[in-house]
Amino acid sequence: MNIFSEIYGTYFRITAKLLEKELTDEKTVRDTVMREGFKDTLLFLPQKLIPGSESTGLFKRTEDGKLQRITKNAPVKLLTGLQKSWLKAKLADPRIRLFMYEDVISALNEKLGNNTPLYREEQFRYTDRFADSDDYHDEEYISHFRTALKAVKRRSIVYIDFISGHGNHMRGIFVLLKLEYSPKNDKFRAYCYLLRNGRIKSSGIINIGRITEITDTGRVFRTPVSIDDYFQSRKCSEPAVIRVTTERNGVERFMMEFAAYEKHTVRDTQTGEYTVELWYDEQDETEVLIRLLSFGPVIEIMGPAHLREQARQRIRKQYEYIKNSDMNSTLEES
Repeated sequence: MNIFSEIYGTYFRITAKLLEKELTDEKTVRDTVMREGFKDTLLFLPQKLIPGSESTGLFKRTEDGKLQRITKNAPVKLLTGLQKSWLKAKLADPRIRLFMYEDVISALNEKLGNNTPLYREEQFRYTDRFADSDDYHDEEYISHFRTALKAVKRRSIVYIDFISGHGNHMRGIFVLLKLEYSPKNDKFRAYCYLLRNGRIKSSGIINIGRITEITDTGRVFRTPVSIDDYFQSRKCSEPAVIRVTTERNGVERFMMEFAAYEKHTVRDTQTGEYTVELWYDEQDETEVLIRLLSFGPVIEIMGPAHLREQARQRIRKQYEYIKNSDMNSTLEES
């Protein structure tokens, strides 16, 4: 069952936004589509909105060349009971407080009334997630996250004091490019550049939970930076080569799991199996390996050799752990 209809998708949201005003123009249509849509949306959506042979008829052209909506009123977004229950569940997620203040959350909960949450967090059991999740209830953590989020949006230069993954005390001046949530770690992290004398010195990743102090310097990094160039500079020198079988919808699940990664895929027409070359950030190698191992016998890590060896060692440790656990259980029963 789909909780949200396609009418709440990007294309419909753009159209509804343009229909909010009785009059608009072609430039506003194209600018809105470019700003709010996907990269390829500009290729076809404006033609559907601007009067012409491909138009859906939502706008008509006035004598002075403006675009006038054909509806009397702006679109109204209605929510079903199921959708309200879903939203009520999302508002109970502690991570929502990183993006919304308590008064806003309270106001939204009041509007949703007595709708029962669609699910509760305690109903989920995660089997492939690290236990040391970020503390989303900690006020200091929330403050650090919001400062980092503002820095990403404004491209502000910030001073950060933090503890590295090796336990070292680090500090420096950074420009933050992107915040990302890791489902496997249940942590937020920031992709950043370390600055020296106002110039980029190196790239890195800082976990928000490891930050002890973050301060906006009041300066903005004016040099154009590209997140694509950032990831290109950190990409592994040799891709992981994965054989993916068709068992248990393995191909579909694999492609969905690694949708955000750069890949080169070749299909064996006789067996239906795929060989995938997967590029990733070298610093994320452990997380990538854990995600690969979660597929079990559906996949095989063909290379590189060091990644295959790491997988072998992890599987052996798991086997030894299960074997010892079963032995201890048998001794206790006897």
